[in-house]
Amino acid sequence: MTASNMTSMQRTLTALGHQEPDRVPLFLLTTLHGAREMNLSIEDYFSRSENVIEGQVRLLKKYRSDCLYPFFYASIETEAWGGTTLFLPDGPPLCGAPIVRKADDIDHLASPSVLESAGLVRVLETIEALKAMVGDTVPIIGVAISPFSLPIMQMGFHAYIELLYEQPERFERLMALNEAFTVSWANAQLAAGATAICYFDPMSSPTNIPRDLYLRTGQQVAKRTIGRINGPTATHMASGRSLSILSDIADTGTAVVGVSAMEDLAELKFAAHGRVSLLGNLNGIEMRRWTAEQAQFEVKRAIAKAGRSGGFILSDNHGEIPWQVPDQVLLAIADAVDQWGRYPLNWIEDFAMALTA
Repeated sequence: MTASNMTSMQRTLTALGHQEPDRVPLFLLTTLHGAREMNLSIEDYFSRSENVIEGQVRLLKKYRSDCLYPFFYASIETEAWGGTTLFLPDGPPLCGAPIVRKADDIDHLASPSVLESAGLVRVLETIEALKAMVGDTVPIIGVAISPFSLPIMQMGFHAYIELLYEQPERFERLMALNEAFTVSWANAQLAAGATAICYFDPMSSPTNIPRDLYLRTGQQVAKRTIGRINGPTATHMASGRSLSILSDIADTGTAVVGVSAMEDLAELKFAAHGRVSLLGNLNGIEMRRWTAEQAQFEVKRAIAKAGRSGGFILSDNHGEIPWQVPDQVLLAIADAVDQWGRYPLNWIEDFAMALTA
């Protein structure tokens, strides 16, 4: 197999091995756009696995991404705990009322069974069908919210911060319950055919908590959880910063870190030291207003900063591209990767000189 005809899986694995494949892998993490392709409301689209299967297949072909992303929406996990979801016409579904209304509710919680949740079963059906279609040619990325970040949806951010600082015993009980759930949910996705798990952990970001607190809490949770997941993980900060804790995240055993548009890719690549690969960091919010020319420039800039020597997958910075990002921008990103992402990246020096001129 020569570098010029790599499959998406081969291209991705080569990059994650810190080598240069035929071109930079592109992970366009589109979820809501599948509803538009199917001419369905967001709520109707996610109501049946068949819709998401068809939507992901169409998006893969249309945008020429290097992965399938059968993520439905974050609150599908809290639905398993008895929570509800609020559907919007033009944005990601939101969590309903917290399932933990007061701290002592934690004393009576029990981890739910994955297979008893209709929403989670729909996700598993989607993964199984996509795996049957693509085999080992395209990575299928499952998603699990980290046990440390899940309480943001279970009880709300303010109440969770109070719990974290003021009630350590209840915090530890909640982590034990969440860890059991997250491990079960991640492993069910891997068993269904997912290639890897995106471990969303924005609470651990220094955007939200100081490093010393992360080392005592979120990092320990991640070490315990990731160690029990039966496949590779990519830890994603969901737009949060990671530079100051990048080596700490690497210590959890994760293979990839999803990084923020608020930080410089060249600095992140240097800090990674080949221990983890980087996923990012195109600004999904700004992407809504890009022209095709801006899209090409941002792609070139990201590749110039992090593309050499592998260890880099081009993606957005949040882990989900907003509904408002138009097709022409996503197609321009794919075109720019095809034009400028092919190794060897001999154009980088001229591009860097033009930026500083």
